[in-house]
Amino acid sequence: QVQLVESGGGLVQAGGSLRLSCAASGRTFTDYTMGWFRQAPGKEREFVAAINWSGGGTYYAGSVKGRFNIARNNDKNTGYLQMNSLKPEDTAVYYCAAGPTRYYRGPYDYWGQGTQVTVSS
Repeated sequence: QVQLVESGGGLVQAGGSLRLSCAASGRTFTDYTMGWFRQAPGKEREFVAAINWSGGGTYYAGSVKGRFNIARNNDKNTGYLQMNSLKPEDTAVYYCAAGPTRYYRGPYDYWGQGTQVTVSS
């Protein structure tokens, strides 16, 4: 089992930045691919970004590529999502996920509870 806890969400103006963190506990985090997803009100959950177990491979949704950066620190069992040039359409609850998946988009076995990101125009 892996427990995931996100933090770092909040309210920011358009053009601003936020860094989300995902703290993992339980089974070793380093074995797993880690992903970030988001869900806006009335919309389905969508993939944002993912990083492989070593941090050597990353993958982004087209809507965030060039603005967001995913990273991880396996020594700290923590993943990160640096979000720059935020837009109102980035407003959503952001979830981190982890699992022994071969595919960046999942499926993932473990999910956090989510953190709210609100971008004002």
